[in-house]
Amino acid sequence: MGKVMLSPSVLSADFSDLRTALKQIEDGGGQAVHIDVMDGQFVPQISFGQPVVQSLRAHTALPFDVHLMVERPEAHVETFALAGADWITFHMEATVHVDRLIAQIHALGKQAGISIVPSTPVSALSEVLGSVDVVLVMTVNPGFGGQTLIPSCVKKIAELVRIRQERGLSYRISVDGGVNRQTLPSVSEAGADIIVSGSAFFDGTLGWELKR
Repeated sequence: MGKVMLSPSVLSADFSDLRTALKQIEDGGGQAVHIDVMDGQFVPQISFGQPVVQSLRAHTALPFDVHLMVERPEAHVETFALAGADWITFHMEATVHVDRLIAQIHALGKQAGISIVPSTPVSALSEVLGSVDVVLVMTVNPGFGGQTLIPSCVKKIAELVRIRQERGLSYRISVDGGVNRQTLPSVSEAGADIIVSGSAFFDGTLGWELKR
């Protein structure tokens, strides 16, 4: 039974007091801080930019798990790296030159993650799974917090576990969207390594002893 990493999403925190949100994450057993960056183009909402990441960086030693839900992420990875991101995850659907962008993130000394929306199959990632550090499976359509997990997406986690074993790869599998006390068992049993939780973390309904 391996322990699962918790990466709470500040998208569900009180935006007027993000410093306190960081303390809640530390006190609640979070091992990373998930920061959803939205541009109003790839997803409808606009959220955080580089100045917010830079301001928060001074207030915690936890790694920043920056999730770029933006068009043309290649135009932004360097500035987010400089702002304090530790892991930079972009969407496969948002850029053409996926392999080049992974190399760009690694050249900046950061861990590279790739994410897929619910309608994108795992097979689309086949050529880059050997290069990435994290694969983020979206179990809701990205853009809003508090959504209900799409059950059919959970099988992607198990598929990624199988491919990792068969090919001898080392990426970690992260899951984001609708993870709460009721849905945690299914994503954990499927083999997720990192749990991203927003609403359920900040309303105190998700337990922190995440084991599978």
